[in-house]
Amino acid sequence: QAFSLFVKAKEVPAAGQCAGGGGGPRWRCCRQAFEELAGIHRHVALQHGRDIGQQAGLAAEVSPSSGPAPAGNGDGLNGHSCSSPEISCTLPDTSHLSYEELTSEVGEVLLYYCYCEVKDPEKLCAWQKALCQHLHLTGKVRVASEGINGTVGGSKVATSLYIEVMLSQPLFKDILGKEDFKSSAGGAHCFPDLRVGVFKEIVPMGIDPKIVSYKENGIHLSPQEFHREVEQYLSQASQGQSDTILLDCRNFYESKIGHFQGCLAPDIRKFSYFPSYVDENLELFKDKRVLMYCTGGIRCERGSAYLRSKAVCREVYQLKGGIHKYLEEFPDGFYRGKLFVFDDRYAICSNEDIISACRYCGTLWDQYKLCSSQHCRQLVLTCPSCRNKGLTACCPVCQEKELKVTSRASGQTVKEECECTRRRPRVPIEHVLQRMLDTGK
Repeated sequence: QAFSLFVKAKEVPAAGQCAGGGGGPRWRCCRQAFEELAGIHRHVALQHGRDIGQQAGLAAEVSPSSGPAPAGNGDGLNGHSCSSPEISCTLPDTSHLSYEELTSEVGEVLLYYCYCEVKDPEKLCAWQKALCQHLHLTGKVRVASEGINGTVGGSKVATSLYIEVMLSQPLFKDILGKEDFKSSAGGAHCFPDLRVGVFKEIVPMGIDPKIVSYKENGIHLSPQEFHREVEQYLSQASQGQSDTILLDCRNFYESKIGHFQGCLAPDIRKFSYFPSYVDENLELFKDKRVLMYCTGGIRCERGSAYLRSKAVCREVYQLKGGIHKYLEEFPDGFYRGKLFVFDDRYAICSNEDIISACRYCGTLWDQYKLCSSQHCRQLVLTCPSCRNKGLTACCPVCQEKELKVTSRASGQTVKEECECTRRRPRVPIEHVLQRMLDTGK
């Protein structure tokens, strides 16, 4: 039954099929079109076995008193609501929508998170996967006992339906609001696929949520409040009188292409290194007021909680909604450069400032590309002129390997640490505050 429902959800609506039947795809899945039932069955069996297993477990909790209904039915995965009062497993009715409306490339990308107690993460995960597949959304969704964190892309019709369903989910009632969804121009094409899974944390900080909980976070500041705080900080810092630290808790490659003026941006590669960074630099935060920010706000929730757990700061504040929400209200405010995003766009912009440079020639450039060496997955800033010269790797070591190694016998790539990774300290130690005080740069 779960297999049949999954295949049913992949059917192309009649409006999207060729007139008279035949000659057109009857099913679409993973950006592939299928005209024969055997073809879609084979694809689903090979590529979505785990998905089917999860949906089968979810469907088992649904009353079996009546037969299966189409996947587009608004009452549930097979016509009924789940028995649990905490997680509704309903899917929206899309029977009135055409395939083109649901799959249009002109769409948007949604970024959101919700911290709440989830008693059955596996059920929530299965529902999320079914919902995203039903709406033809791609992206990444992390589910844990502490909540949900998602970045999904699709047509505007699909993303609007997704928000509507999420807001009607009893589990998120009075916690998640429409303003908590950050949107930007994009679509399903911004992600290679859909990945939904259950994790220990909805943002990977590497600290057990039971030890450092989001409930112990800092004080939220609206974009307007944060703007005023940054303005005051920059004024005082320029005179060497500030008792405040403006802390960017993102990774180095994010802050490299865009950040708030006068910020302290740790030279870390992963958010899971942030706790160690704090531990190594406790003296830096002693008796300070800390203004924290990140992309959408989620890293600040746990990051501020960890910083507060050290009991060294005077006060810890965080930007509600992150840079995303700040730029909506202050596109020409104190944030300069691009905003890094974790999808195939790599960056979105609100102003024309370029604050980073080409790795090879030093000309202003802020468009990331993946290192051309197949063993490496680092991002590199290399301008068109340098790329035309063949300078497409992140460092000389990778550039040399890229020339020598074009393929491997196994056909698989191997991830290695390259020169620029090895030279970067895992946890940098801040000896001075000069980077914070150079507000004019």
